[in-house]
Amino acid sequence: MPSYNGHPDYDLANALTKVSPQQQAKAKSTATDFEAVFLNSMFSQMTSGLKGDGPFGNTPGTGIWRSMLTEQYSKSFARAGGVGISTEVYRTLILQQAKRAS
Repeated sequence: MPSYNGHPDYDLANALTKVSPQQQAKAKSTATDFEAVFLNSMFSQMTSGLKGDGPFGNTPGTGIWRSMLTEQYSKSFARAGGVGISTEVYRTLILQQAKRAS
């Protein structure tokens, strides 16, 4: 039984019975990708003021390297559970798909 705010989530459990496993997997992937994009934006803002520190110093490639690093950090964080955004997005996607299937 899925839970929502510490309580059994009967709405989601009922919706999961109406949505195919392929749609559930796609919704999960979409929710994780959405959270990764959000985290990438957040990490980019956090590191935007950094100048010259790090393994590459203050070279022209530092900005590119840092953007690739923050992208990988955000994907890793999202796959590991993130900050909870993907859970809410997944629940919303499944509930909407179940309504359409009814």
